Formats: sequence, structure tokens, C-alpha cells
Amino acid sequence: MPVNFVSQTDFTLKNKQLIRQWLKALAQLHSRKLGEISYIFMNDEGLLQVNKEYLQHDFYTDIITFDYVEKDTLSGDIFISVDRVKDNAKTYNASAEDEMIRVLAHGVLHLVGFKDHNPDDEVVMRQQEDNAIALYKKLEQEKKNTKQPVRKE
Repeated sequence: MPVNFVSQTDFTLKNKQLIRQWLKALAQLHSRKLGEISYIFMNDEGLLQVNKEYLQHDFYTDIITFDYVEKDTLSGDIFISVDRVKDNAKTYNASAEDEMIRVLAHGVLHLVGFKDHNPDDEVVMRQQEDNAIALYKKLEQEKKNTKQPVRKE
């Protein structure tokens, strides 16, 4: 289950091991397995070029997901604009880290089969993102709880 993180900008993803564990759990929650997933972090201009070249869209976006799913195994290339994520965090009054977690989940949820092309689909996608974030926070808290030293009295 290789999950790769590639940065074409100065962005460095934190907690990679925890994120890999979370993505595996997220896939399992939807009765799927993780195959090979690559997250490619870019700036706005880089993702705009991908959007133009492969999707013939001439606008900025936060994420583009290329789906290589086979049966129940999730695989794909997920391109993320770090610039858009930071701007969206400000717009939605969230931390950049929380917004990045949302976008990471969004890509996997597209691979699972969730869409967001119409208002009804968007509602379902947001609910799934919220569930995914809750799962991440739970795993993050469990990790913190296991790292705390035991006090001897």
C-alpha cells in the first residue's frame, strides 16, 4: 500500500506515518484497500497547467484526482494546490493543516466513488469529508495518548 507524497513546491506534509494509517482506515471504512496513491503538492500555477492540459479547464482549483481504481483497490494520482488550500483555510476560518486533511480525504473519497458535481453530491461529499476528518482526529488523539510517558509515583 504505497502512499507517496511528492512536493513540487516548498510545502512539507507533517505526520506522514499517521496520514498513511488514516488513509488505510478510511479506505477500509468504505470496504476498499489502498493500492498506490501519489499525492503531488504544487502551487496554483502548476495545478492550473495540469487542469488545462488534462481536463481542458482554465481555472484554479484545490485538487485534481486521476482515478486508477481497480475493483476494490484504490489507486490514483492526486494533485493538490497548496496555495488554494491555504486560501480556502482562510475563507472557511480553518487552520491550513485541517484544510489539508480535508483535501487529502477529498481525493480518496473521489477514488471511492463520491462525486461533487451538483449540490446534492456536494452535501454528501462534505458529510464524508467530515467523517474522514473525525477519523483522523481520533487516530491523532490515540497516537498522542500512547506517547505520553507513564508517571511513577
